[in-house]
Amino acid sequence: MPIQDFSGKCFVAFTDISGFKAMMKDGERAARAIDALYSAGFDILSRSPNVNGFFISDCGVLFSRNNDQKEQLERLLEVVRALNQQVLQQDIMLTTSIAWGDFSYHNRIEFTGINKQPIYGNAYVSAFLDNETGIPRLQPGQCRIIKQGVPTEVFYSVTQHSLIESAKAHCYYYWMVENAEEIPEFKRRYKDSYNLKYAGMLNAIKRHN
Repeated sequence: MPIQDFSGKCFVAFTDISGFKAMMKDGERAARAIDALYSAGFDILSRSPNVNGFFISDCGVLFSRNNDQKEQLERLLEVVRALNQQVLQQDIMLTTSIAWGDFSYHNRIEFTGINKQPIYGNAYVSAFLDNETGIPRLQPGQCRIIKQGVPTEVFYSVTQHSLIESAKAHCYYYWMVENAEEIPEFKRRYKDSYNLKYAGMLNAIKRHN
């Protein structure tokens, strides 16, 4: 079903496949990952009338179209959660950045109102750059909302979500847990996984030194 034209302020999510460059060394693996992302995206978006999206290569752009700003965010987060869960069944992880701002779609993205600070003036650009070069760097499976540019009343609704935690420049959405009580344990396990990776690399270097 074609995407209807849209122009206005909304939440925009930019998501892509973690580790896709490494997958490209194995064309078959990369093709399977793209197929899994596209299939999941088509299935989920076909059941989410207030969220539109499209996919290019290993990336996806999702945007909400609803007059109620809180409803916009809730519906978009539902899609992000479902998309992550579905591709995870194929051992694929995504990184997702969400931004609030001006967005225009007329069979293609149009960059309206770009000024000296386009990252804050255009939701798509903000989400894309945060996903690609944001600090701290997004890790596999993470989803976060950029604080910059979000109006006060919208930011309040963001911070009220039970699975969202506020950090310095972002709010992190923990789609992988069922309730807020599980977040500390998830964060501990996730941190441990990186510590184990570091310990493994250290051991390999020491053995060959």
